[in-house]
Amino acid sequence: MNHDKDTEHAASLFAARTTVEQVEEGKVLAPKFDTDGLVPCITTDAVSGEVLMLGYMNDEALRQTIVTGEAHYWSRSRQCLWHKGATSGLVQNLIAMRIDDDQDAVWLRVCVAGSGASCHVGYRSCFYRAIQLGDASHGSVGLTFIETDRVFDPKYVYGDAPNPTRL
Repeated sequence: MNHDKDTEHAASLFAARTTVEQVEEGKVLAPKFDTDGLVPCITTDAVSGEVLMLGYMNDEALRQTIVTGEAHYWSRSRQCLWHKGATSGLVQNLIAMRIDDDQDAVWLRVCVAGSGASCHVGYRSCFYRAIQLGDASHGSVGLTFIETDRVFDPKYVYGDAPNPTRL
């Protein structure tokens, strides 16, 4: 793989950011990546609208998502390109893709293959717990499970693969 050619190809898909008007009102994609080269990406279920996950994309992940029609992210824990569902089979197929007003956040609407789950812990959504509001007097804030049943068993699906959660 020739990294210089890949970078050049990715760059050719994205326009240079030249003016505020071009970024906010223009008809070309000119994403603004942060200092780590990433842009946040919210992913929702195309049918229900449920938020499935928040991920990050570098230029290659954004390019691969556009070109393949399947979600790709940059795994911050593994420090590598991550084709969502490559291991689990729970591929996120794009229905729609949007960019926000200043082009520094992406929104994917997807249909998930298989069981429809997107969380590596086995739940449908990565947002399977709610924060208990109003009672922070005990020094820690409680969580309530919104999803109580896993859609799949992570040990069965991922085997000995390392857990991406970092302490």
